[in-house]
Amino acid sequence: MIQPPEGYLGADGPLGSGPSPELVAAGYRLEVADATILHEGLCLADLSHVLELVAAGVAPRASAAALCRELLDFLATDPASFPYDPIYGDAYNSRERELERRLGAAAGWLPTGRTRREAGRIAIRLVLRDRLLGLHDAVARCTEVLVERSEELADAVWNDTTYLQPAQPSSFGHYLAGFAEQGTRNLDRIRRCYRLVNQSPAGSGGVGGTPIPVDRSRMAIRLGFEQPTAHIRDGMWSGDPMIDCGVAAAQAALAVDRLAEDLEVFASPQFGYVILGGSSSRASVLLPQKRNPYALAVIRGGCGTLIGRATGMMVTQRTPSARTDNWLYLYGEVVGATEMATRLVRLATEVVGSLKVNVAGLAAEAGRNFTTATDLADRLVLEGGLDYRSAYRVVARAVAEASRAGEEQVSAGHLADAARAAGMEPARSDPEVSRPDLEDVAAMVASRDSIGGSAPHRVVEHCASVSLRVRESLEWASTSRSARDVALEALLADAAALAEV
Repeated sequence: MIQPPEGYLGADGPLGSGPSPELVAAGYRLEVADATILHEGLCLADLSHVLELVAAGVAPRASAAALCRELLDFLATDPASFPYDPIYGDAYNSRERELERRLGAAAGWLPTGRTRREAGRIAIRLVLRDRLLGLHDAVARCTEVLVERSEELADAVWNDTTYLQPAQPSSFGHYLAGFAEQGTRNLDRIRRCYRLVNQSPAGSGGVGGTPIPVDRSRMAIRLGFEQPTAHIRDGMWSGDPMIDCGVAAAQAALAVDRLAEDLEVFASPQFGYVILGGSSSRASVLLPQKRNPYALAVIRGGCGTLIGRATGMMVTQRTPSARTDNWLYLYGEVVGATEMATRLVRLATEVVGSLKVNVAGLAAEAGRNFTTATDLADRLVLEGGLDYRSAYRVVARAVAEASRAGEEQVSAGHLADAARAAGMEPARSDPEVSRPDLEDVAAMVASRDSIGGSAPHRVVEHCASVSLRVRESLEWASTSRSARDVALEALLADAAALAEV
């Protein structure tokens, strides 16, 4: 057992002793490790509370002024230099201890009408607002770069793949634009998470409120929150908004991970579709010729880690309500998740921006491996009067025959033989069949002219839609950031004015 230091609160209460070394090592150190993350938010929460106690006519102005002076000094102190000590438990206790050392009894006004967890709940929401805006900006920029490359490659024909098997001619710009569309959904998720955390637990008191006459709406405005939490107990103890942030972070990473999974294959010499920029690669120490796609490994491994973190955060929520264990590991995990996701998305942005696409090589492969078979079946429907299932069977037989003969394309003869073998004849003459050249393949791609299709003008159209949605989301972020900054600047100005009393 650790001897409690002078003034240790637990020694004056029901505990009568200090914590065991094991408790400090396993629990308290974990809480104090989050202090550097929460330090600024705790300072802002404390300053807001002091101002509210004055506005409510509860705390004497002289004591409140002294508290503001010290709390502003706390705010200006590097968290790494602040005397956070795990023997006191969480960061709040170390702060209270330091205030009492500096101010004596005047420090006792700060905990009026609130628990220590209230300050922590406010702080984590303040931190997450900042981190979510950072993640939002990273996803928006990545989406913009994907749009730029998609427009650039809207005419670059290739054999699109499913299950990594040649499927059908398309354009590489259309392929990339799909990841840009995912980016807009991730922006929506991040905005939703921001709305969830942009609610104030300030003024919650113990369990169901406090008789201290604080104004929760005024406190929310002072901290730049949209509104107070609607239910005090829920706002203080439910961690699901933080879980949503962790899941949104994992989703943002997962979107770029799926691209990274593809690019790692496409960048191999066996495919030769793309070459990663030198800034995204790493040389082998032993093998002089190797160009390792290191950035893709970082993205893939990071995404797996974030999925694990999100799962872990969910599991810790499986507790009875109003418990500590679902929060003990949450602060650092959710902030770390949003920060990691931001780094991974920024790395993916660099990868996409510096990616060299082998346009000529892609075009040379387009139409090979019988990837025009579906187009041929469609022509049998449109020009030959067959239902699609019958057309499918005819083309499938023709492909099999051509493949057995060692030929790379289906001929009119193959089609005729396949139709007779299936006991059917087209209602009209067979469509003319020849080996498709690049112009033919490009025409097939252009024929997919529905909304969201691979026709080049549809790709450009889709990119314009994505760009518009990104701009709207960036405007939201700018407005949110401005509202936050204005409120916090006013809070600090009011605290500084009171400190001069």
